[in-house]
Amino acid sequence: MNKPIAIIGGSGLENPDILKHAESVNLATPYGSHSDITVGEIHGKSVVILSRHGKNHSIPPSQVNNRANITALKDLGCEKIIASTAVGSLREEIKPGDIVLPNQFIDFTRHRPVTFFESFPAGEMKHCPMADPFDEPTRHQLLQLAESLSLKAHEKACILTIEGPRFSTRAESHMFRTWGADLINMSTAPEAILANEAGIPYTAVAMSTDYDSWRDNTEAVTWEAVLSVFQKNVHNVLNLLQEYIKQYG
Repeated sequence: MNKPIAIIGGSGLENPDILKHAESVNLATPYGSHSDITVGEIHGKSVVILSRHGKNHSIPPSQVNNRANITALKDLGCEKIIASTAVGSLREEIKPGDIVLPNQFIDFTRHRPVTFFESFPAGEMKHCPMADPFDEPTRHQLLQLAESLSLKAHEKACILTIEGPRFSTRAESHMFRTWGADLINMSTAPEAILANEAGIPYTAVAMSTDYDSWRDNTEAVTWEAVLSVFQKNVHNVLNLLQEYIKQYG
């Protein structure tokens, strides 16, 4: 059996119905309990799906135990992580329903453990390079597959992660745009940082659901609007993930 690919399911992807021979697993980690994990197969390939916020979406963004989640995926032998995420768009050209494959992120979280290295062994410092935080081969494969499936996909973007669970003020949303951020969410950091420290290639598949709060002539983002757009377009993300597993898993 091949090494499993991990899929992290974000908002709207909590329940891994795409898996065959699905089985829930629960691992002990040094960091406590991880989010719900289900192992199974897609197109005969071994896949692990982690429901970031729990299958009932009961875990708020700031309370996701990212260190336990990444540790569990590593212990299960996952060779790479593809993380789905609902995002707000900070750019006119990234419309609700579009898929985006980010190539950069900005960490604007403030209360989350962001590293496994709480101390350094004597003479062994762990300063991890992270200039290009997302796995480029996987990003390009996903982009090509999206094009073959006739999905509207943007090949690169900078995604900014805020603490949540609240959404941005209009002033914050405008500020993030001036920083060069194209997308905003509540999950990529420190998830991607910890995957990097654990040595697991990490790629994000983002689904734009709204325009955050920067568009003065548009109603500001609400959770109900986010979920509505995601549910109408989630089949595109699922099709893309399943096609990736079929061809590259």
